[in-house]
Amino acid sequence: MSMHQSARGRIGLAIGALGASALLLAGCAGSDGGGNDDGGASTEPLIIGTTDKITSIDPAGSYDNGSFAVMNQVYPFLFNSQYGTADVTPDIAESGEWTADTEYTVTLKEGLTFANGNELTSSDVKFTFDRQLAIADENGPSYLLGNLDSVEAPDDLTVVFTLKSGPDQTWEQILSSPAAPIVDEDVFSADSVTPDDDIVEGMAFAGQYVIDSYSVNELISYSPNPDYMGGLPEVANAGVTVSYYADASNLKLDVESGEIDVAYRSLSATDIEDLSTNDAVKVVEGPGGEIRYIVFNFDTMPYGATTADADAAKSLAVRQAMADLLDREALSQDVYKGTFTPLYSYVPQGLTGAIEPLKDLYGDGSGGASVDVATQRLADAGVETPVELNLQYNGDHYGPSSGDEYAAVKSQLEEGGLFTVNLAQTEWVQYSKDRTADVYPMYQLGWFPDYSDADNYLTPFFSADNFLVNHYENAEVQELITAQATETDPAARQADIEEIQTLVAGDLSTLPLLQGTQVAVVGADVDGAVLDGSFKFRYAPLTK
Repeated sequence: MSMHQSARGRIGLAIGALGASALLLAGCAGSDGGGNDDGGASTEPLIIGTTDKITSIDPAGSYDNGSFAVMNQVYPFLFNSQYGTADVTPDIAESGEWTADTEYTVTLKEGLTFANGNELTSSDVKFTFDRQLAIADENGPSYLLGNLDSVEAPDDLTVVFTLKSGPDQTWEQILSSPAAPIVDEDVFSADSVTPDDDIVEGMAFAGQYVIDSYSVNELISYSPNPDYMGGLPEVANAGVTVSYYADASNLKLDVESGEIDVAYRSLSATDIEDLSTNDAVKVVEGPGGEIRYIVFNFDTMPYGATTADADAAKSLAVRQAMADLLDREALSQDVYKGTFTPLYSYVPQGLTGAIEPLKDLYGDGSGGASVDVATQRLADAGVETPVELNLQYNGDHYGPSSGDEYAAVKSQLEEGGLFTVNLAQTEWVQYSKDRTADVYPMYQLGWFPDYSDADNYLTPFFSADNFLVNHYENAEVQELITAQATETDPAARQADIEEIQTLVAGDLSTLPLLQGTQVAVVGADVDGAVLDGSFKFRYAPLTK
């Protein structure tokens, strides 16, 4: 995630977080996530700084890192991952089991409550999932529930999920995902996104923390929730304050001077390199799953379906020639100092099923750029050059290096005079709305996964009703997405996943660029920073 939004075409998933994905799920980095050496909670609140932005803290209304970072702290999940692992276990669920091929039954713990005193029962759980599907906000995560047919609550402690196909082996992972924070039916609207202030005023929290004060994208104060009954450990600190920065350079200055205790998302690669030599701080790294890519709008890009000179073959040739001209290695080294590495496919390296079809199909055939190949490709399609490209990017959501990255992309694409690139940027809150309204012919996105499985890099992007809303549809790809979703033979499923990548590499619905790692910078006296394969940054284990 950047986590994004509402494709209802998800037909099911299979084979959860695969054990062969050892590179991606290499446990936590930094300290042990425990608390103080004496086992007691830190008596001093911690201050965390971030440049991430919040879209909405209603789980139905947002699907991005900044918003989910809040949700992780204050909402409970039926299932969650323990610190240092991507594997999920019951959180506020007592148990969960398949009671039929397409029926998954959860039993809740007894005595659950929200911070406002309201009981948390199966009715709230049913309400949570029903409203996700009913609202289906274009900036929300409802596509993750595309395999969900219905939810029933036969008694206060029992929830029965009926799926469209199954048994869905990633269902427990989905119950820990951005689509699944459990909300209070007495505070949240059933059919519209609830304003943040109403949520905070209603104290509709049952996670590890409650929010004491809230000023969106400025300052949030958290205190431990004494009534949390989930499966995660007790909070190891006295509370957390999160400060939101407009400028990553100020974030860097404050963490190295001790003004803040933790800087998490997003410092530049140069800043991280500099801080790694500073004894006043520690640089904590964790397994990567983050990817960066360019999205093509199949309607509005050059020769797109709704343009005056619509031509599918010429539109494809433009996308493919852009792929021929990109030098990912230069982006990795010159812009990101190796903190991001070249990505030649849609599933990042380290996950079962990952292959690299773009390396063979484009450029010099071994991962490098080729002006000659791009020139011939456009000529063969009858495309007159130079082609004008309007390329949008965001400067405040993916870190300060985005400007350098897209300046380099512009330079690479203009090599040989085949393209003229007009770069523009928009602040994230507006950007997240514009991109789904056909405003941008091609644009930057990043993806931070919901769970560690190849499906999470395929279904959201390439299903007919995908979260990109970029008007891409390929019936053969859709059929394979459905097939791998319900395939219980690991070898057969892997073959389907590989074929999907090959087919989409030919279509170029998106153009993958880079794969990155997780990085946090903490004060020398701070312990408990956990960056693991769950891709959730939890505040509860932090101590100083």
